[in-house]
Amino acid sequence: MVYGEYVQSPQVKLAQALSATLPEHLNNVYFLNSGSEAVEGAIKLAKRYTGKPDVITFKNAYHGSSHGALSASGDEQFKQNFRPLVPGFKHLKFGCEKGINKIDSNVAAVLIETVQGEAGVVQADTAYFRQLREKCDETETLLIFDEIQCGSGRTGKLWAFEHYGVTPDILVSAKGLGGGMPIGCFIAPQEIMGVLKNDPILGHISTFGGHPVNCAAALATLKTIEEEKLLETVPQKEAMIRDLLQHPKIKEIRSIGLMMAVEFESFEVVKPIIDKAIELGVITDWFLFNDYSMRIAPPLTIAEDEIRVACGKIMEAIENP
Repeated sequence: MVYGEYVQSPQVKLAQALSATLPEHLNNVYFLNSGSEAVEGAIKLAKRYTGKPDVITFKNAYHGSSHGALSASGDEQFKQNFRPLVPGFKHLKFGCEKGINKIDSNVAAVLIETVQGEAGVVQADTAYFRQLREKCDETETLLIFDEIQCGSGRTGKLWAFEHYGVTPDILVSAKGLGGGMPIGCFIAPQEIMGVLKNDPILGHISTFGGHPVNCAAALATLKTIEEEKLLETVPQKEAMIRDLLQHPKIKEIRSIGLMMAVEFESFEVVKPIIDKAIELGVITDWFLFNDYSMRIAPPLTIAEDEIRVACGKIMEAIENP
């Protein structure tokens, strides 16, 4: 059945559970299959609601590989062979307060990762997000937070925007949301989401979006995070990893919760380390737009003994790649 034609209880229960974790105005959830689809839906919604043509995104941002989401992404090398892309996207420097002045009355939405993922775990400060919020309010622009990577408890709070005390008009979630099952969503106030009901009557459609099995998996994931108090364990686990990964080859560790980037001299240094770690039984990765850093993003359920074993193997890989 095409999602939306009939109401199914797993969708409703998950939407209620998600809404209960969010500010009161974020009360309508549209479920899809992936992060890319959720970004596409959020962009469509912003354009439909505001009637404006432009979307502001950021350099080194990653929002997905479908046509609109790729257009929103901020790395030219990653998308240059797929041009022409969707028009109307403008890219600012992430965290640069001067760039905020480029948001004007023609902008439908500012789409921003609350923590940049593929750039290598890059954060902006609270003052920046507050200025961004104020400018969007001033220009009647919708603020969209992409929390596909940094949401669902990854940073030690269920939603990364909680670190900054700034709330979006539209929130995008996926990846960890499903606990391993494919699901994404965008969340908005009923007043905004309601425009997808008319002109045309089906403003956004997804055959398998909101699949009841995937919604049930996501609901079980959310309940596990809450009932097992996993968020309370994240700061200690983050500190453990940082303490255990000490080596002259490591230039820097950037982290917010269990979203971590371990920086080395170059890709030529980090790639053999990642390969060796896999041989030793530990899966890590690099980043699309930061290939000299190692990505560490363990499950929230990881135990302290497992952290010691994993970090020991990573240190062995660094010593003997």
